[in-house]
Amino acid sequence: MSEQSAEMSEAKPVSVSRRLGRLQFHKSGKFRVLQLADVQDGPKISKDTIALITAAIRDARPDLVVFSGNQIAGYDPAFAATFTKRRWKTAVGAAPKSADLAHTRELVRGQIEQMVQPMVDAGVPWAVTYGNHDFQCGLTNAELDGIFREFPLCVNPSTRAKFGAETWSRALPKERVIASGEPGTFSMPVCDESGNTVFGIVLVDSGDYSETGGYGAPSQTALRFLRTVPQWFGEGVESIVFQHMPLPQYYRVLKPVPRTTDRSVEGYRNYSGSYFVLDDAKTERGGYLGEGVSCPDLDSGEFDILRDSHAYFAVAAGHDHRNAFAGEYAGVQMIATPTCGFDSYGPIPERRAARLFEFDERHPFSPRTQLLQFGELVGKPSSKKAYVYGMSSASKPKSEGVNLLHKPSTVSRLWHSVGNWLFNH
Repeated sequence: MSEQSAEMSEAKPVSVSRRLGRLQFHKSGKFRVLQLADVQDGPKISKDTIALITAAIRDARPDLVVFSGNQIAGYDPAFAATFTKRRWKTAVGAAPKSADLAHTRELVRGQIEQMVQPMVDAGVPWAVTYGNHDFQCGLTNAELDGIFREFPLCVNPSTRAKFGAETWSRALPKERVIASGEPGTFSMPVCDESGNTVFGIVLVDSGDYSETGGYGAPSQTALRFLRTVPQWFGEGVESIVFQHMPLPQYYRVLKPVPRTTDRSVEGYRNYSGSYFVLDDAKTERGGYLGEGVSCPDLDSGEFDILRDSHAYFAVAAGHDHRNAFAGEYAGVQMIATPTCGFDSYGPIPERRAARLFEFDERHPFSPRTQLLQFGELVGKPSSKKAYVYGMSSASKPKSEGVNLLHKPSTVSRLWHSVGNWLFNH
């Protein structure tokens, strides 16, 4: 990271919260968060991914950026010498050589530098949690967290901080960051001008794989943390959770339909053999369902914590690159954000996106949300490497929802077709 970039972010930060030194509503009563899901790339990140992140920050002017997991495609050939398919499957005597691990660290460090440069240049604080591919490069989430925290404006607390410890960061010296002792799981209050907590932002490491098959779930530490957050924020304060893996309850905002139904998708594992579309009565207009929700087989009880505590109003996940919707079940908003990356499967290039959340101080638990799509912000991709998996431009909904940027589309109407070849998940 260049000293010049760091100086630029200090001189004129885009983030109002960065200027104030804590996450705080503006005088206008607004507060903005930008979610980036599934960058999922190797050491050399796609130019189009960086272009999307840069344009989204420029137009949205967020207070905070959240990376919600799978920043690193740990299966990339560059990490072959240290690749770890599952955490528990490293054979005795087959541990990577120290020289190979050192090389992987340098590759990851270079990748992270590319990824966070748009935030550093703009002066926007950012936070990170982890998914099911990050660790596969051969570094633990704790090691990855340490590398992320080397870069300016990262708000992640040290993993050496004990459960419930209050920490502060260089990015937001007045912000109270509450640690869990686990990388990628922590919380931060968002305040009004008087310093009173209005709502909370919670990041959760949602796990990776289960030894019994399928995807994993949050650790017991993470679940305990979710139970404890309301005590730290106070009565009446609710939070939004950002994590990588969607919950099984995401299926509750879908509608079971016959297999022959137009644009229906088959469910994942426990839901295989059943077909679904978005339930219009439970989801906002402008969303789309491009694949079955890839949730854990077993219900960890996370949703019960969110619902029964009455202290959480939303959970926003990534993981399913082709899904983009916002619905509500049992009083909790269930939000799916598509990939912003261009080096793995996903929707057509023009629809790869960042998700913007705009909170209003008058009703902070009901944020407005909008997908900031590549076609509208950037235009035509620089290469044809963005893989299309079961989605075409014909699947555009009739309504794209509310426009939080208050500006018209630019280039996206000029082109409507890309290759339609398949990439295996």
